[in-house]
Amino acid sequence: MGEELRSISGVDVLVCAEDGPALGADTVTDLVGAAMSQRAEWVAVPVSRLDERFLDLRSGVAGEVVQKLTTYRLGLAVLGDVTGPVAASTALRDFVREANRGRTVWFLADLDELAARLVGPR
Repeated sequence: MGEELRSISGVDVLVCAEDGPALGADTVTDLVGAAMSQRAEWVAVPVSRLDERFLDLRSGVAGEVVQKLTTYRLGLAVLGDVTGPVAASTALRDFVREANRGRTVWFLADLDELAARLVGPR
């Protein structure tokens, strides 16, 4: 999948490259395996790597991905700009807002923002 383990704010994060296979229901198991084999606590995935259906909550892809990652106690940081899809969907806007209030899924601009979030309480 093109990932690299990095220590970010003292937390092991599997950072996915910009290009590679899309993260969806059929590829999340590979990502979990890579994260577990490297003992990562979080995975950081660029928004460009999400399955095109991920941000369409009716598809169920986001739910399947998030469920798989949380089952294995892995946090998910989606990195990049989601303002367009969020503006077009009330459900997605609510999902992103609630996710960012929690401790397991965050929608963030970049790795710097992830580093700042990881410094706080987890």
